[in-house]
Amino acid sequence: MSEVIEPPPVSAAVPAEQSKFKTSDDVAFYKRQIRGPNPQYRTLLDTMVLTERGARFELLQPDSQKSLLLSVSPCKNNTVRILIDELQPIKARYRVPDVLVGEPQGERMSVERQSKDSVTLSWSSGRHQVRVWHFPFRLEILCEDEVMVTFNSKGKLWFETLQEPPRATSESSELEDEHTSSLWKETFKEFVDIKANGPSSIGSDLCLHGFSHVYGLPEHADDLQLRDTRDGEPYRLYNLDVFAYDVYSRFGLYGSVPLLVAHKPDRTLGLFWLNASETYVNVHYSPSEHQDDQTPPAKGVQKQTDVHWLSESGVIDCVVLLGPGPQQLFSQYAQLTGYQALPPLFALGYHQCRWNYNDEADVKAVDAGFDQHDIPYDVIWLDIEHTDGKRYFTWDPEHFPEPAELQHHLQRKKRKLVVISDPHFKFDPGWLLYNEAREGGHFVRDREGQIYLGSCWPGACSYLDFSNPDTRAWYSGCFSLEEYKGSTPSLFLWNDMNEPSVFGGPEQTMPKDAVHHGGWEHRELHNLYGFYQHMATAEGLIARSGGSERPFVLTRSFFAGSQRYGAVWTGDNVATWEYLEISIPMILSLSITGIAFCGADVGGFFRDPEPELLVRWYQAAALQPFFRSHCAIWSKRREPWLFGEEVTAAIRTVIKQRYCLLPFWYTLFHQAHTSGLPPLRPLWVEFPRDESTFSVDNQYMIGGALLACPVIKPGVEEIKVLLPGSDEVWYDVHSAESYKGGRTLSLPVTLDTVPVFQRGGSVVCRSVGSGSCTAEYKELPLNITVALSSQGLADGELYLDDGHSFSYRDRKAFCLRRFNMLSGRLLCRPASEDGAFDCDTVIQSLTVLGVKNKPSTVVVHLSGAKDSSAAFQYTETSRMLTVSDLNLRVTKDWEIQIL
Repeated sequence: MSEVIEPPPVSAAVPAEQSKFKTSDDVAFYKRQIRGPNPQYRTLLDTMVLTERGARFELLQPDSQKSLLLSVSPCKNNTVRILIDELQPIKARYRVPDVLVGEPQGERMSVERQSKDSVTLSWSSGRHQVRVWHFPFRLEILCEDEVMVTFNSKGKLWFETLQEPPRATSESSELEDEHTSSLWKETFKEFVDIKANGPSSIGSDLCLHGFSHVYGLPEHADDLQLRDTRDGEPYRLYNLDVFAYDVYSRFGLYGSVPLLVAHKPDRTLGLFWLNASETYVNVHYSPSEHQDDQTPPAKGVQKQTDVHWLSESGVIDCVVLLGPGPQQLFSQYAQLTGYQALPPLFALGYHQCRWNYNDEADVKAVDAGFDQHDIPYDVIWLDIEHTDGKRYFTWDPEHFPEPAELQHHLQRKKRKLVVISDPHFKFDPGWLLYNEAREGGHFVRDREGQIYLGSCWPGACSYLDFSNPDTRAWYSGCFSLEEYKGSTPSLFLWNDMNEPSVFGGPEQTMPKDAVHHGGWEHRELHNLYGFYQHMATAEGLIARSGGSERPFVLTRSFFAGSQRYGAVWTGDNVATWEYLEISIPMILSLSITGIAFCGADVGGFFRDPEPELLVRWYQAAALQPFFRSHCAIWSKRREPWLFGEEVTAAIRTVIKQRYCLLPFWYTLFHQAHTSGLPPLRPLWVEFPRDESTFSVDNQYMIGGALLACPVIKPGVEEIKVLLPGSDEVWYDVHSAESYKGGRTLSLPVTLDTVPVFQRGGSVVCRSVGSGSCTAEYKELPLNITVALSSQGLADGELYLDDGHSFSYRDRKAFCLRRFNMLSGRLLCRPASEDGAFDCDTVIQSLTVLGVKNKPSTVVVHLSGAKDSSAAFQYTETSRMLTVSDLNLRVTKDWEIQIL
């Protein structure tokens, strides 16, 4: 949401008010590092110490005689951690806590080769090596004797050591005073930033050998593949409230994940830069994409990508993830920062939100409208106006006088309510919760030691210091049913404005010299602020249930590891086609960097979508993880039935299709929760050797089975769909028509067309029938669609549990089944021996795509029962076999033979 409640000017071309935000030219530490000169470091090889967890070296900068400590820690899961700190700092530098789920387990290394110029260390039976060079210092990581990554390849290692504040003397020249002063004080517009520790920036470059495609570094409204930054701004990682952000921009937005993913046909690797201060990343491809097309690259020039990281403070803490494939890389990253939380099933349904629904009668009327128009939904949301004067944890006594009864009304229909809770507290000495927070020392302070006073929706307000574990515990307690009056177990949460957003603050956020728990300046941990609120809210909801129920919390601001606590959305977008188009690469970028439960506001937050845009947005969003319609207070009402029957019917269709596909989505989230594989995947993740997929970001895979190519441009009558893999078969899910892969298909489309293809060799489970919410769909029987590969094979999984509790984890109350098709025989067997979950879910029907000849009979074999023949239909034109009236329990072993 923007700072002012009055609508921004409609005539403007979507005002992002970028003038209130910095460019890299406004950032002193960035300019110092880019301009140089970069000091060269020597590795003192004779200081090497081998430990249980790797090796340590001292680095010396000969001119200044400053010493750094380098630690290299190879880990058991094919990752290498590079840590550089001052050898003897005058005080501790900030190291990011709470993001890693545990200290990575290091491996012992042995010396492979040593000379006066370098030392080569190996581990894991010598397959991996680290080579450290004496002068100039650089560090190479080798796999099977091939250099994959070089740290400090271009000598851009930068480390400003902490100093005592300078004392001005009469002998100092005016110029020296001015220079010294600028290092300790920085001004942007009317804002002055006093740096308690002086200049403390760090940076380094890494060369990725053989790579020419890199991705990641959300959040930016830009292409999936990162662009070469030589033609403009670097990628900025600094969490900011940017209303109606510019598209195709490297400007920092609401959240930051400092993970870069590089891919080439035979290798995927990642760079994770664990730093929560303001960070910039430059990407240079070589041979340069800026080269004159008439000038071919020099013969024998190998492709490479140089990545330069620059951060304002902290230490250098860089983890190189060595893959070798996308799946291994996702697993490595999840082992570092945590797996995606398994959401409660209702959270994968459709969410209806507006800033704001007027009152309880309005909420009930909208709820009834979904039933009246036969559109399923699960959650209705309330924005800031539901509170008593913008005091969170309260209810407006006039418009929401009976909030618990409202929640009970929704819960009787098995639906939920979500309310907003921002990180600022209204400055109100008459409000009990404000006084509790103040007396408990739970607010951020300014550089003078006073409680920091900023401005947001309530006017003057203070900001909770979520970096303090005591504050998080206190805040979590505020969600208990006893403390949060009017709340019930069916109330869930939304954290907004938590970059944090400060109206009228520097770049509309908190000053960097504000002070947090432990005396740390805000600059050190700025990008962690929303992460910590998300953590505290999720933990509060878990504690509310005595640890038994899964929470649902949506956050706008995030960092690496936020996936452990819930969902993320892409913030204040606009109701235009370009924002629909950019939402896909934005969601893909989040997905490949661990934030798998993500989505964009359907229809655009700001302004009013035309009916065609609204339909196309629903069609795209129904095929993405988090599915919520949301709009601003100035936008016209946007419930799906307000645009005429044609639009209502189109929206109803895709929402129902989403609900039918929930068994598949839920299974994908189980995979994300256990393996790190995101439900939404760029094509190259599933087709890592197919270079035609490497830059595609207008279509994507849902799991390994479905390819979606939503229509994202107006007035389109035909679209082009890349069907990857020359040995693949693809089936149109609507017509069952099959297509050979390795081609671009021209597909005619109408307003009702949503291009989705099932991959040959896959199995997809869908609910059969309809209901009003996930709880009703969960009781429906299933259809299995088996899409045969060119070899006549297919396999897939189905995950089931109670959909809401932690029993799947604590009591192994889950069921994971595998469907395997081989030689005309479909087997249903356990995919895991771990779980036990008894449910009545049945397979009612089976659809097999790609059956070349009409079968003579279909036989069902159930353990302990007599074989029986099943009724079937065969459609010769589409080669589709449909077997009906099966009534087979999912939890039992059985097989179906097609003869």
